[in-house]
Amino acid sequence: MALIALAADKGSPGVTTAAVALSAVWPRRVLLAEADPAGGDLVYRSAAAHGGPLNPNTGMLSIAATARRGLAPDQLWDHVQPLSGGLEVLVGLGIAEQAAGLAGLWPTLGHAFASLADSPNAAADVIADCGRVSGDTPAVELFPHAALVLLISRTEPEAIARVRDRAAALAGKLHGGTRGAASLGTPMIGVVLIADTGTAPKLASQVNDMLVHAQTGARVVGTIADDPAGADQLAGRRRGRLDKSLLIRTARKVAADIYQQYGAAWAASAQANQAPQPHQPQHPGQMQGHAGAGA
Repeated sequence: MALIALAADKGSPGVTTAAVALSAVWPRRVLLAEADPAGGDLVYRSAAAHGGPLNPNTGMLSIAATARRGLAPDQLWDHVQPLSGGLEVLVGLGIAEQAAGLAGLWPTLGHAFASLADSPNAAADVIADCGRVSGDTPAVELFPHAALVLLISRTEPEAIARVRDRAAALAGKLHGGTRGAASLGTPMIGVVLIADTGTAPKLASQVNDMLVHAQTGARVVGTIADDPAGADQLAGRRRGRLDKSLLIRTARKVAADIYQQYGAAWAASAQANQAPQPHQPQHPGQMQGHAGAGA
């Protein structure tokens, strides 16, 4: 089990949509953390398990006071709210100004997120929506604790150029420099493309070749469908069979591929403390009209 951090360089490529979709189909118990210093979206778009709105004061905002006294991983669950479909969420900040309350605490949060995998009581992976990471956003202080950093990008030429440059910059920050094809650093930097399904395989291959050639230390790990209708269903703005949407079907493949490649190594870190119990994936159809999407 592990911390997986999702982020983007610029614009609104679909980080929150990707984070919610991957969490909905993740093959183990998962906690979705809205760790965007600019503020979260789910409190405005999602219903809580009791049918009412999510509490904006319970989540990243409430955890700030706790973390200043130290933060044990299991304490995270005291600040979590379940969505009506069952997905467990650490609700993000309401506005960017509230990020001042978390100043200096991002490494503490990163350690707690990563260590939740080893909890003897309620172990879980954490998928963290870190929003945009251009500039000096403090969310990058989570990344050294992650097992995988996923950069979300669309496929316009300028978007691909930006994700290449951002991956190289992160490699320099996290790994001490760029790396060749045979030497990938930890945490691994992956790219998930938001693409039309008809062109996705070819584009993924081309972008991966570019990342390797540029020695960015990053690789394309999958593609998620550019599916506005599915995103609207995920955000509760449209009815329909969410589990049949291209968005969820492609997110399920990305989640399965990531877990097949890295899950055994992540789970090994928890074996010394407990025997993991099998967890049924959240069925995305249960989340119709209740999960959030955006940014």
